[in-house]
Amino acid sequence: MKYLIVGLGNPGKEYEDTRHNIGFNVLDAIAQNRETSFEVSRLGDVASVRFKGRTMVLLKPSTFMNLSGKAVRYWMDAEKIPLERVLIVTDDLAMPFGSLRLRGKGGAGGHNGLGDIETVLKTSGYARLRFGIGSEFPKGQQVDYVLGQWGETEASTLSERFKRCDELICSFATAGLDRTMNAFNNT
Repeated sequence: MKYLIVGLGNPGKEYEDTRHNIGFNVLDAIAQNRETSFEVSRLGDVASVRFKGRTMVLLKPSTFMNLSGKAVRYWMDAEKIPLERVLIVTDDLAMPFGSLRLRGKGGAGGHNGLGDIETVLKTSGYARLRFGIGSEFPKGQQVDYVLGQWGETEASTLSERFKRCDELICSFATAGLDRTMNAFNNT
């Protein structure tokens, strides 16, 4: 059984390790933990990992955040993965740093990447894992904050949060959405 796990972010050196690229970072950590690497492919960098009989296709779209839907649709079709086995990993400005929330559907909440996926797939009924990046910025500085580097305190706790994301994603693929939400939300 195949699952498509999509980490949202922007390609390019200038976006590495920024808050907005947390989706890429989560997938990088999963690939590293399983000693695999990404290969440049159509519309993104792709890796494949196995866990308890499941194959997880990890995708970091190269289409830039605001055009993520095209890559998601392409890889769903190419790998014949239905919507219920797709999980999008993204940043969330409205959640405290490091908090995780898994949902099976919902609106884009002003997130352009999620908005584009919703437009291309013609539904908001896909699973998404939101990773809280906090909102510790002065008024009018949202873009600089989101595209900024992690602070020292934040950076020191990221590896533990990535491990928790890895566990959550593996649970999504083996135990399903509802059981995973019950086990991981609010932890």
